Amino acid sequence: MTPAPKVLKLGLPKGSLEKATLDLMARAGYEIRVSERSYEPRIDDPEIEIIMLRAQEMSRYVERGALDAGLTGQDWIAENSSKVHVVSDLIYAKSSLAKVRWVLAVPEESPVRKAEDLQGDLIATELVKVTERYFKGRGIMVKVEFSWGATEIKTRLRTTSLSYVIDKHQADAAVKAQKLVGAIVDVTETGSSLRANRLRVIDTVMQSNTQFIANNAAWKDLWKRAKVENLAMLLQGAINAKEMVGLKMNVKLDDWNSRIKKILPAERSPTISGLAEGGWVAVEVILPAATERDLVPQLKRAGATGIIVYPLNKVVH
Repeated sequence: MTPAPKVLKLGLPKGSLEKATLDLMARAGYEIRVSERSYEPRIDDPEIEIIMLRAQEMSRYVERGALDAGLTGQDWIAENSSKVHVVSDLIYAKSSLAKVRWVLAVPEESPVRKAEDLQGDLIATELVKVTERYFKGRGIMVKVEFSWGATEIKTRLRTTSLSYVIDKHQADAAVKAQKLVGAIVDVTETGSSLRANRLRVIDTVMQSNTQFIANNAAWKDLWKRAKVENLAMLLQGAINAKEMVGLKMNVKLDDWNSRIKKILPAERSPTISGLAEGGWVAVEVILPAATERDLVPQLKRAGATGIIVYPLNKVVH
């Protein structure tokens, strides 16, 4: 009997990280086709089966073995207290190659200046357990309430209660307005949403980044482990390449030694090969993408010709 083909069940995050993750997978060399009506996209690797799930619940499915591995946030692993194997840290977010922060924030006009000022208050967040541990660790008594989204606006809402004053002559209804929440704990990548909602950060509850995690039993399976490690290497290589470019140019050997070598930052020593025309060399180097627009004019003025700048898919260290 022919043994069943081996398959790695891989979870990819649906929602805010979805686009960035699919782009990263493509740069790593995997073609994925996603249907809006399906949670099981098609991938061009027959040894991988993909399931799309919300990052918030990914670690639970990996821990239970429903998935062999998955990509999710360090924050949600902590929130779920999931016992999983962390294969690698992949530093990317929705719109940047950076960590995100879960911050404690209040309205700009709030008198609150530090976490201790929130004693007895109500805190709204999606990250309930982590937030509860944050306040408990500081000995601050608060009530933490799960927020279903639009968390930023909740510090602006007010609820109205009726306080009845009754004596033997009359009953008078006094209306009292109360704030709905004292503060929020929300995730931010750039801080723009907090500023737009006129919120002020008073502390960072935790930093988080995407992590590639594996089920502990799957990690002990040699075939699955090798498959996961290979994928992790390619994904990290794709992240490394996103902020780098390759550059090729032809230069006179004299110019290379006297001028160009001094102005050229390099991740590694550049590759240099002789050209058929005597006294000239071809130079190839990897550069931070942010430096390219300043360097190319300098290289041209220093004598470089035939300058070619090209994007990179992967840089594997």
